[in-house]
Amino acid sequence: MANQVEPKLIPALFEQLQKERFVTLSTIDYETGGPNVNAISWVFAKDEETILLAIDNRSRIVNNIEHNEQLVVTLFANESTYSISGKGNVALDKIEGVPLKLALIKVAIHEVRDVMFYGSKIDREPTYEKTYDKNAADRLDRQVIEAMKNA
Repeated sequence: MANQVEPKLIPALFEQLQKERFVTLSTIDYETGGPNVNAISWVFAKDEETILLAIDNRSRIVNNIEHNEQLVVTLFANESTYSISGKGNVALDKIEGVPLKLALIKVAIHEVRDVMFYGSKIDREPTYEKTYDKNAADRLDRQVIEAMKNA
């Protein structure tokens, strides 16, 4: 059975990307030309065709995207695993309204592919816990997501 492919986010995935959540981001390493994978949580779907990412502006991710715009966001949602491929660009070097130096990466979605292997489903999505001051983490997360929504 072929995996489902869409040109943009389906409503269920759009809804899942309206809040902070665990995803992986795959880019092409600007020095080696090989794959580079990072786990991130500051992700927000601006609309069905655009995802925004907040990334430390000193991160290798930023350099990778500046050298090669191709990327993939992997999302565990809707009882499956999705590969969201697109072209990223650094829309802002520094997002205003947050205390950290975060770059805003804008991803123009090219394809959303259900990549879960046949005959299975995700029964529990990945969870994580912030390991620093919970109140400070919650406050920062709210600031970053709100700044992304307003960008």
